[in-house]
Amino acid sequence: MMATEEPRVPQRALDPAAKVSAMRAGPLTERPQPPPALRWGVLVSVSLAMFGNYYVYDSIAPLADILRTQLGFTSAQIGTLNAIYSFPNIVMVLIGGVIVDRIGTRTATLAFTVISLAGAILTAISGTFATMALGRLVFGLGAESMIVAVTAALGQWFKGKQLGFAFGLNLSIARAGSYAADLSPAWARGAYASSWREPMLIAIGFALVSCAGAAIYWILERRAEPRYALGRPEPADRIVWSDLWRFDPSYWYVVGLCVTFYSVIFPFRSTFAIEYFQNAHGLSLERAGQMNGYVFLAAIFATPLFGLLVDRFAHRSLAMVAGSLLLLAVFPTLLYTTWDLWVSTALLGVAFSLVPAVLWPSVPYLVEQHRLGTAYGLMTMLQNIGLTVCNLGAGALNDLGNAGAANPAGYRPMLWMFTILSLSGLAFSTLLRRRETGPRGHGLETTRAKGL
Repeated sequence: MMATEEPRVPQRALDPAAKVSAMRAGPLTERPQPPPALRWGVLVSVSLAMFGNYYVYDSIAPLADILRTQLGFTSAQIGTLNAIYSFPNIVMVLIGGVIVDRIGTRTATLAFTVISLAGAILTAISGTFATMALGRLVFGLGAESMIVAVTAALGQWFKGKQLGFAFGLNLSIARAGSYAADLSPAWARGAYASSWREPMLIAIGFALVSCAGAAIYWILERRAEPRYALGRPEPADRIVWSDLWRFDPSYWYVVGLCVTFYSVIFPFRSTFAIEYFQNAHGLSLERAGQMNGYVFLAAIFATPLFGLLVDRFAHRSLAMVAGSLLLLAVFPTLLYTTWDLWVSTALLGVAFSLVPAVLWPSVPYLVEQHRLGTAYGLMTMLQNIGLTVCNLGAGALNDLGNAGAANPAGYRPMLWMFTILSLSGLAFSTLLRRRETGPRGHGLETTRAKGL
């Protein structure tokens, strides 16, 4: 499947305790496959971990106006609170992916989730920008690597068995956390009326939920390991860093789409959309949060459906082209029409449901199983470069244009930046489609799921 052959690495010798355990369990080929109930139990537990993670990440956007009025933060500083989440992952998430391959997905998931909780606590300690930014940095160190671990776990547990649906359901549950954050000004109205700190304390509660999900997953897999053939690849004795650049071109096209797609979605939706809806369209904070939340509400229901469809009918690269076209239509609609916000919100919601439902589960078809953690880590590292640059860029453009309620036109440069990025995403998805329909394809257009 790869363009270049992998070097053969000798298997590591088992220590005496491991040999006894292996003899008791019997040969791997004689163990039964894990039952569907266990597989879906793992899915629910890691999705619960993602649910809390997504809430904490998206807890900044509803607070943007409050941080500005109560703490005097600028748009650039608010953008930095999400950009600094991504900044350390320019390097650390790749290391996190290698760690996942070395220590296993269950231990990595739990460890990184605990780090995320520490970051959420630190963010709420003080109202100074420096302390809050440090908390978001620590949260980012754990959160993105935890997502890599969860993604690799799903790839190992579900490859060939409704992988697209599993990823879609995982994203659906996770995005319910983002939707809850968007609606928090309504269901936690008292907390927002009090001060900036109370919403941050709620975010800590969701971080604890995330830790609980990671712990449940650790227990489930730990108990299943000696009983079932989980198909865990043996980690290599050494890391060959040059192998990072030897992935197939199809993988790199997926990475390019990932970087451009998320560099549009998250800086807009998770950082500036609520403020933009308030100042450019006259919505209240509560109504702007609801409008922004509809993007994730649509994704909660539509993402598993799209995953199920590609499991059954394949045509994954074609689906990515379609989603990229929808995203490209969003910002010209905001720039050049007077259509209701429902139109752009619907386009964004469908694109955000379709592309991730296909993009992430395509990677196990493009790389070897023992490199999944590294592949996802590298992909997420480059994604975070895009998120860092675009969060900072969008904030700087808004400040430069003096964007606000008195000058809604000041948001136009930001919207143009997102339009250009969307066009780049369409280019990558088109290149992927051309390769996967040719003789060097990996089955993205033809491979269908086989059972539960």
